[in-house]
Amino acid sequence: EEDSIFCMLEDENGDEHKFEVIAECEYQGAKYYAMIPALDSDMNDEFCEYVILKEVVEGENESLVSIDDNEEEFNAVADIFDNLFDEEIDYDTPKQ
Repeated sequence: EEDSIFCMLEDENGDEHKFEVIAECEYQGAKYYAMIPALDSDMNDEFCEYVILKEVVEGENESLVSIDDNEEEFNAVADIFDNLFDEEIDYDTPKQ
């Protein structure tokens, strides 16, 4: 898509990977992003699990951090995204 937002994320090994932001939300005053690995356009119909990252601002520095280690926070934010994605899917429209 033309209006897609992509970002490069560095993993724990220092390797960079390209991700697409598919949604964002706010929870308890913090901003969260749902992202999927950027794939070739011919793979768009395949299911892809998304990751959730939290925006952290320290001074003038912004970073995205995983919330996997905080089960309560992760579950609450995942529920928000799951509900958002359920609203966006039209189950009555056949795939073309």
